[in-house]
Amino acid sequence: MLSAGMKAPDFTLLDQAGNRVSLSSFLGRKVVLYFYPRDNTPGCTRQACAFAGSYEAFKTLGVAVIGVSKDSVASHAKFAAKHDLPFILLADTELEAIRAYDVWQEKKLYGKVSMGVVRTTYVIDENGVIEKVMPKVKPDTNAAEILAYLAGE
Repeated sequence: MLSAGMKAPDFTLLDQAGNRVSLSSFLGRKVVLYFYPRDNTPGCTRQACAFAGSYEAFKTLGVAVIGVSKDSVASHAKFAAKHDLPFILLADTELEAIRAYDVWQEKKLYGKVSMGVVRTTYVIDENGVIEKVMPKVKPDTNAAEILAYLAGE
């Protein structure tokens, strides 16, 4: 797992509209980079909707919100449209950023072991340095916890 104080690995991926988005293009502003397992699953939907509900607060703080999963551009487009998600969703079908941020890990579900994305959120500062790492976050409280952190609470 990456840790606070490390340079955030740069990447370029396609967003839900098919546009190329590079993390380095956000230098000069904070970024909340959250990795989630899959579009349209219950936990991931609750997490995305919580970020959407808090989006104006993030915008007011000048903070970009970016969600990343291994889903396709088409899947992200449907997910964003269905839940009216106002932030960037990046398609990492080749696991480029997912592996760089060390969130592709062994998971156990009902005794079955498989590889998958472990729900993790990074706060990256204006200089592209990891400011905070939140591993194994809860989908329902992740957005609120980050806003509280950014507000210094």
